[in-house]
Amino acid sequence: MALRRLLSLRGVLGRRSCCSKQPLPPDFVKALRAVVGAPNVSTATVVREQHGHDESMHDCAPPDAVVWPQAVEQVQELAALCHRCHVPMVPFGTGTGLEGGVNAVQGGVCFDLSRMDGITELSLEDFSVMVEPGVTRKALNKHLRGTGLWFPVDPGADASLCGMAATGASGTNAVRYGTMRPNVLNLRVVLPDGRLLHTAGPGRQARKRAAGYDLTSLFVGSEGTLGFLTQATLRLHPLPEAVAVTIATFPGVRAAVSCTVQVLQAAVPVARIEFLDEVMVEACSRFSKLELPAAATLLLELHGSRCSLVEQQQQAEEIVRLNGGSSLAWAKEPEERERLWAMRHSAWYAALALRPGCQGYSTDVCVPISRLPDVVVETKQDLQDSGITGPMVGHVGDGNFHCIIVFNTQDLAEAQRVHAFTERLGRRALAAGGTCTGEHGVGLGKRALLREELGQEGLDTLRSIKTALDPHNLMNPGKVL
Repeated sequence: MALRRLLSLRGVLGRRSCCSKQPLPPDFVKALRAVVGAPNVSTATVVREQHGHDESMHDCAPPDAVVWPQAVEQVQELAALCHRCHVPMVPFGTGTGLEGGVNAVQGGVCFDLSRMDGITELSLEDFSVMVEPGVTRKALNKHLRGTGLWFPVDPGADASLCGMAATGASGTNAVRYGTMRPNVLNLRVVLPDGRLLHTAGPGRQARKRAAGYDLTSLFVGSEGTLGFLTQATLRLHPLPEAVAVTIATFPGVRAAVSCTVQVLQAAVPVARIEFLDEVMVEACSRFSKLELPAAATLLLELHGSRCSLVEQQQQAEEIVRLNGGSSLAWAKEPEERERLWAMRHSAWYAALALRPGCQGYSTDVCVPISRLPDVVVETKQDLQDSGITGPMVGHVGDGNFHCIIVFNTQDLAEAQRVHAFTERLGRRALAAGGTCTGEHGVGLGKRALLREELGQEGLDTLRSIKTALDPHNLMNPGKVL
């Protein structure tokens, strides 16, 4: 495709030439089967291709073999085998990433961890639970039903929880409950040579700690480049007594985003505050069969007691009015709330429906709240000036927003405009004191921007950590660095 060819030429995508792809050693597949059994190893082309890409625009790069371990001991044996034979290893969860994080650019073995799906050590008193990498966020919350607890980090897709930890996922609830990083208390990691590490110590699940380096945070967001996350101890939260959701429309993008900043400055304890520009709202309205005005829009959700919710609603309504927003009608029934959030979570498919036959490319940045209105307005103008279809949507409560770019992949000129826009967007965020990615990760596509963000000293430090833990560069090579 045009964009993929263009990105490959410019060095944005991982290339197999960056490190020669070696064939698997003789009898290596036989050795894999000896560890996990023949049914749990595949070298079939269709299986390898299914595991050679995520939801991003990066070219499929299939591994040489796919394995399905079912216990941590098998992961250890497989990793030790790959380490001895210098075979690359790529962790795979559900494949819902957006930056090419699972593409096996140097071949090797893909570890599909979906069959390790145990949920253990649920402690209602300690608000914690242990999950294996095959457990998705929806499966966990279904398991928690009736306990009065839930896990609120919601990136939209039904991603695996260990995969969410590996990418440092975020989502609509981050403004109140935080991203994955503060919600992971401990990780059980299989290191590249097969050794087992508990980042906070075996069995430990303290809510805070000051004992030594923070190894848990090191592995959260490591994107599979330092080891396999085979178990995560997660922080749970009590379900709110009452919930209310509303939609507010504004005369323009700046008014909507400025309202977000003022809501946060006023300390209104919003759980979610999502922004959609008029293009995104119109697309979502049509796709989800809702009658919404095509205007810059905020979705606000409040959590609390029934008494506190009344005060929060009054505060939010006043700030919305001060910014020229519409009067608010609050949805309190679960079915009505779910319908609104289903509309928001369908934004990707709604955007694709704007140009049937075209493909989508989602990118994200995150900036300080104070700079958010300016950056969003500048990005909106850049999209219009570039002639790009790129509806905007974002978790603006923490300064994070996305552009879902829909374009003709066969049109080289359009692909060039898209590529130039994404580079400008990343650098605009960096110039505002932000980051090139708020939740998608670096993967293959944002390595150049990461260098600009951290500087040479920061990048050298990352390389030193990588070399210390993975001296042969076998864990998900070609990503991040």
